[in-house]
Amino acid sequence: MNIAIIPARGGSKRIPRKNIKAFHGKPMIAYSIEAALKSGCFDHVLVSTDDEEIASIALQYGATVPFMRPAEISDDYATTLDVIAHGLTWCQQNQMDIENACCIYATAPFISASSIKEGLSALAGDNVRYAFSATSYAFPIQRALKINPQDRVEMFHPEHLNTRSQDLEDAYHDAGQFYWGKAQAFLNKEPIFGSNSKAVLLPRKRVQDIDTQEDWELAEALYRVIEC
Repeated sequence: MNIAIIPARGGSKRIPRKNIKAFHGKPMIAYSIEAALKSGCFDHVLVSTDDEEIASIALQYGATVPFMRPAEISDDYATTLDVIAHGLTWCQQNQMDIENACCIYATAPFISASSIKEGLSALAGDNVRYAFSATSYAFPIQRALKINPQDRVEMFHPEHLNTRSQDLEDAYHDAGQFYWGKAQAFLNKEPIFGSNSKAVLLPRKRVQDIDTQEDWELAEALYRVIEC
């Protein structure tokens, strides 16, 4: 059995009620639920929340909310692995035999059913414990700069000052959309970013972290261009 678990706590600080705030006419969480259902990958699409309003909206869009998340894993210090392990433990206690689970973030309006399916295919590889969404950095990280205590600029890697961009190795980062994993890997809280993980690469135009109001406005503008 494969399940999706969408973490969606009610206490977002920087963007209040972010998980259910209207984004292009729908609550933000609706995009994640709809993509999960459309993918056809899951026997159940669960939302893990501590908030009754979020639970009600999740049900309206076709997810299930079989439990309410306890307070001890609903604060700013709870990790994604804590939340997914809790959900899987509940499933085990209720006689659900889970092989694979997919954590899907509630604030991922650019997520697609096709990339979710691609993640499941990647998870089927030999010795693969996780498969997650990722994208490339737009600028060579080897040329990254920092501001030192004297308020002056330094390179993190000054040895690459004159290296041609085409000679620098590509670098990637977590796209913050989904994390497929073997159920036991989540239960063991094995690190997601390791040698037994595979990346599902997404185009940069379909990736936008949403943590601040500026992020939100950029995501809305981007969505308007590529989806409407």
